[in-house]
Amino acid sequence: MPEFPEPLPVRALPAAGVAPAAPAPGTPDGSPLPDRPMAVFTVVSDQQLKDWLAHHDAGELQQAEPIASGIENTNYFVDTTRGRWVLTLVERLPVERLPFHLELMQHLAQRGIPCPAPLADREGRLFSPLNGKPATLVTRLSGKAVVDTTPEHCRAMGALLARMHLAAADFGPAPANVKGPEWWPIALEELRPRLEPALRTLAADELAAQQAWMDTPDWKNLPASAVHADIFRDNVLFTNPSEPSVIDFYFACHDTWLFDLAVVCNDWCLAPNDVTLDPARTDALLDGYRSVRAFDPAEKRGWTMALRAAALRFWLSRLYDLLLPREAAMLQPKDPTHFERILNDRRTLSGELH
Repeated sequence: MPEFPEPLPVRALPAAGVAPAAPAPGTPDGSPLPDRPMAVFTVVSDQQLKDWLAHHDAGELQQAEPIASGIENTNYFVDTTRGRWVLTLVERLPVERLPFHLELMQHLAQRGIPCPAPLADREGRLFSPLNGKPATLVTRLSGKAVVDTTPEHCRAMGALLARMHLAAADFGPAPANVKGPEWWPIALEELRPRLEPALRTLAADELAAQQAWMDTPDWKNLPASAVHADIFRDNVLFTNPSEPSVIDFYFACHDTWLFDLAVVCNDWCLAPNDVTLDPARTDALLDGYRSVRAFDPAEKRGWTMALRAAALRFWLSRLYDLLLPREAAMLQPKDPTHFERILNDRRTLSGELH
């Protein structure tokens, strides 16, 4: 295991293309958010980066640009004489879990999944220390994220997700979801004093419903493997509407394939200016998925509960980031009321997949 020394003094790279932070939403108790300016967590100088790249067959550094998006890690676009890359300095993830995430990307890329491929250094390591943090270099994919998805985007994403699930089936063990069912009651207990009574009641009621479902044979027999678990629209790049590629695997974990699909659906398939599911987008996502892999009977029965589970997971994590913030976050925390509304809507749904 590499050792990570104290950070070295640095000279900041120019922050080209870094946009100002968006206005903060209000908190659930009505108070304003604290001032949380956008910044990278760990600044890397051009000389430090050149020295680090010298251990890789990546070519000579031409330019590096901080990436403004993201709240978990420090990221730079890096151009060299041999290609275009993304440099990630891992900030929160325990270093012992990093091999899993990088090896999963490598595993999927080798099976034809369009995702970043890590570049090992000359000693065969997929990550190594850079300015006191574990750092990795992966291929930079072409394309742009799409904000306004169409049924064509959703169909392509559904098919790719099914391919990812099948490709990951033989990957091997994966760590549990750090923001999954075991974390939900812990988070709720910490959040409880900061929540209004109505929100405490909603969270407790949904948690009880999820725990009851997860105690059934149906849930215990759902297909599962290493999954991405965070495929929001900003984690997928399109060169055209039928060719998506997936980035940012640092929330990957062991979870059910149905949960992974529900995460996508709750973000990709919303009706315009609403949190309800748009039928055309939802049908396209599911049709794309089943064009590669058929749903099991237990998955068909569990669909609405999976949608609720995905909504609960992101509502709780956004509440946690908002009300129990860590220091030096890159971005303003995201508005938790968006997923509160999604959860309330999904709790009204019934029926099975067909």
